[in-house]
Amino acid sequence: MKLRIQSINFDATTALESYINKKTSKLDKFFDEIINVEVYLKVVKPETATNKEAEIKIAIPNVDFFASKTCDTFEEAIDLTVDALEKQIRKHKEKTTKK
Repeated sequence: MKLRIQSINFDATTALESYINKKTSKLDKFFDEIINVEVYLKVVKPETATNKEAEIKIAIPNVDFFASKTCDTFEEAIDLTVDALEKQIRKHKEKTTKK
């Protein structure tokens, strides 16, 4: 699984990048054919309390999954986004195993 982290209009810290790596690597246990994971981090304007946006796109053979969340912190946004993707992957896996 290839992981690509892109922070738009700011520089992500190594602590944030390792946190993202740790969280996204957990998705491997739900579906082991993940090709790549793309993470986009943005600070949304105007400057309000919930202005940290995380978008994650996951590519597996024949299907792409996408989720996006905006929260107070990037860590919280990553957590919620990974949870949403986990649900999407489980749902897809259930559909494909029933056939």
